[in-house]
Amino acid sequence: MPDILTEALATPGLLWLIVTIAAAGLVRGFSGFGTALIFVPVANIFIDPKQVIVVIALTGIASNAVILPRAWRQGSRAEVGLLVAAALLMVPLGLLALDFLDQITIRWIITAVAGGMLAALILGWRYSRPVEGLALLGIGAAAGLIGGMTGLTGPVVVLFYLAGQAVAQSVRANTILFLAALDVVLIANLTWQGAVTAELLVLALILSIPYATTTLLGQRMFHPDYEKFYRSVAYGVIALAVISGLPIWG
Repeated sequence: MPDILTEALATPGLLWLIVTIAAAGLVRGFSGFGTALIFVPVANIFIDPKQVIVVIALTGIASNAVILPRAWRQGSRAEVGLLVAAALLMVPLGLLALDFLDQITIRWIITAVAGGMLAALILGWRYSRPVEGLALLGIGAAAGLIGGMTGLTGPVVVLFYLAGQAVAQSVRANTILFLAALDVVLIANLTWQGAVTAELLVLALILSIPYATTTLLGQRMFHPDYEKFYRSVAYGVIALAVISGLPIWG
């Protein structure tokens, strides 16, 4: 165990990873999402993409204990269940793409999807009709595929909710429930592939301490009356992800 701890503490850029995950926890606690959007671009500078997905999913599971109870009471569990069911089928395909597709190609895919959706939101696009059945399954499938490829499990579902008419409290609760379930799905698949190592478990544990702390702080900051501010923060986080993920940065 001491050797594994030493290896984890020797992770390149560990201080940056700690600072980044702390900032991501604050945003996640306040908005219900944003962890991967903030952490993944920075983490990919220092560690392998599949290792990034393992770490972000493990730290996500660790933080869920402090935010799931409220989300479980406020969220639409039946709706989230459909999203998760579709994502469950597509995550293995996303992980397969991670192994075989060029990483620059994957980054362009994410930039195009997130940038296009963000543009639709900024331009005022809204979908006022109920989204049910096959449409929910399609959204969940897209989230699972992209999440498996990149670790960005939230953008498709988050943008779907922000484009609709749901109030901030509902958006936040449903997003938390979906991301928590998808973290479990990712770890199950990655464990089966042998990608979850003792060193990554220890690294995730180290990062979980600042992450869980700032997630709880962010949750206490949240207030449903500040919906406009919440949406502005959400747009800003998504824009940051799109800009930082551009392949032109190398």
